[in-house]
Amino acid sequence: MEPITPPISPIIVLAGASGDLGLRIARCVMQRGGSVRALVRKGSNSSVAVETLQNLGASVVEVDYNNPQDLLEACTSGSCVVSALSGLREVIVETQSRLLEAAVKAGVPRFIPSDYSIDFTRLTRGSNRNLDLRREFHEHLDRAPIAATTVFNGMFADLLTGEAPLVQPAIKRVIYWGSADQPLDFTTIDNTAEFTAAAALDPHTPRFLRVAGEVMTIRELKDTASRAMGHQFRLMRVGGLSVLAFMISFARRFFPQKKEVFPAWQGMQYMHNMLTGLPKLEPLDNDRYPDIKWTSVEQVLGRMKN
Repeated sequence: MEPITPPISPIIVLAGASGDLGLRIARCVMQRGGSVRALVRKGSNSSVAVETLQNLGASVVEVDYNNPQDLLEACTSGSCVVSALSGLREVIVETQSRLLEAAVKAGVPRFIPSDYSIDFTRLTRGSNRNLDLRREFHEHLDRAPIAATTVFNGMFADLLTGEAPLVQPAIKRVIYWGSADQPLDFTTIDNTAEFTAAAALDPHTPRFLRVAGEVMTIRELKDTASRAMGHQFRLMRVGGLSVLAFMISFARRFFPQKKEVFPAWQGMQYMHNMLTGLPKLEPLDNDRYPDIKWTSVEQVLGRMKN
C-alpha cells in the first residue's frame, strides 16, 4: 500500500510580516492551517519580530525590496501575496508595485494589498494623503493579470484608547465634529488580521471585502464609553466639518512633517473622511467567515477603565 501524502498547506507570502499587523496576520494564517513565508527587509533591525515569526512556525526570508530577483524567488510557489507594508510613496506605490510584478511573474494567483482602511474609493482625491497613495497603487493593481482583494475595515477600534482623540476619559467627554448621528465603522487590529488571514486562504474572494467589528454613531459611542468605564460621558461638539478642515489645513502648513507616515494632521484627515459618511462600508461581509468573533467597541474601551 502506497503511503498517503498529506495535503500541502497553501503558502501565504506575507510582506511586512515583522510589523504589528503583519505578525498578527501570520499567527492567524498558521492557526487556520496555512503556511507563511514571511518577508523581512534585509538589514532591518527586527530580531525580536523574526524570532516571534520563527516560533510561530513561519519561514522567514530576508529580501531586498529593490531587487526584483529577490522578490521573484520569495513569491515562487505562493498561493497568495499579502502586503502589510506601511509607509509613504516609496513603500505603498513603488515597493508594492515591485512586489506585484514579482507575484505576477511567479504565477501567484492572488494579491491582497496593504489597504485596511475606510473605503477610499468613495473619497475625492486630495482628501487624505495616505489613502491617495493606496488609490494610486490600485491603478497598477487593477491593470495586472492577477486576482486582487482589498480588505476594508474602517478605523482600528484599538485607536480609541489613545491615538484617536474621540474618547477623552480625563474630561469624560466624547469630542466630535459635524453630526453625532453619522454611523462609523470600527474593527480591532486582531479582527482585521483574522479576516485577512481567512481571505488569504480563500481562493474565491471578490475584489473588495468590507468588515466592521461594530458600527456606531458618536452618540452611541458616548453611551458605550459610559458603560465601559463606569461613569457618565457627555458629548462635546468642537464645530462643523469645516472647522476640522481648517484645523487640518493649519496643521499641514505649520507642522507639515511630510516624511512622517502618521503626522497628527493625517489622523485628522481620516477622522474628517469618516465623519462625512462618504467612505461608510456597505455592504458588510462580516458573515463570510462565521468562526470570527467580533470584538465590540465596549470591550475595547473597557481596557481604559481605571
